Amino acid sequence: MATTRILIVDDEPINRAVIDEYLSEEPDYLLDTASDGEDAWRALQEATTPYDLVILDRIMPALDGLELLRRMKADPRFADAPVIMQTAASAPEQVRQGLAAGAYYYLTKPYEPETLLALVRAAVGDRRALRSAVSRAGSMERALRHLSLMEFRFRTIDEVHTLAEFLAGLCPNPQNARFGLAELMINAVEHGNLGIGYREKTLLLMDNDWLAEIGRRLELPQFGGRSASIRLERLDDRLRFTIADAGRGFDWTRYLDFDPARIFDPNGRGIAMARRTAFSDIAYQGCGNTVVATIALAG
Repeated sequence: MATTRILIVDDEPINRAVIDEYLSEEPDYLLDTASDGEDAWRALQEATTPYDLVILDRIMPALDGLELLRRMKADPRFADAPVIMQTAASAPEQVRQGLAAGAYYYLTKPYEPETLLALVRAAVGDRRALRSAVSRAGSMERALRHLSLMEFRFRTIDEVHTLAEFLAGLCPNPQNARFGLAELMINAVEHGNLGIGYREKTLLLMDNDWLAEIGRRLELPQFGGRSASIRLERLDDRLRFTIADAGRGFDWTRYLDFDPARIFDPNGRGIAMARRTAFSDIAYQGCGNTVVATIALAG
């Protein structure tokens, strides 16, 4: 099993110890700590093996967490490392600042150990998938020059991740593209095809039952014949992805931007984050069961 290197950054020794205790039961996690932002910046630069994840407190002396996050995202050496920001600074504007600066997730104190563990597993899994996509990006981009159109169908979350990773390898920025495509495709499966509503997903995530419920619904007769599709077209100046599902649609206008009323929910930010980081444009059609997302190509 591959070792996962995690840097824990917090100016309070007890907080570092608590997070260390939460994660120490995972045998493949190698944990390092830093007492402030400057200490963390040195650790990032001196590491012989890059960190797979940073767990970062926001409020610290000298270099605070938000400034360290911005510094990381501006440096190509560290820009693709996911950062979970954990803090008591929980005002909606503070949360928006953290997400806009590039945080993978903004976790407000106090929180349950299971919540942190679930986020760490998700972030590490995404990081590994992105590395795989990047490693194939050059050859895939050359192949794309001869492509005009391709289309796939998918039903499961595993199929979503496989297709998102493959298609991201055809894009100028595989890291961002994989995240954005996965978010839109997951929505097509869970909400579109399987009818899992927003509040229901919130409760499922809190109980760690989301994937199990998706598996259960995929076996039900009323959902057995449903699949979603993703079509990729290469145009002169952009890639156009069209994702369609068999559902009744939804009020997509509520999810294009961050909503302060939902800012602390474990779900509901994916479309807005995809719109900001992955795509040049996102446009839902009709009742919302079809979305067209575009990525600009360099001229």
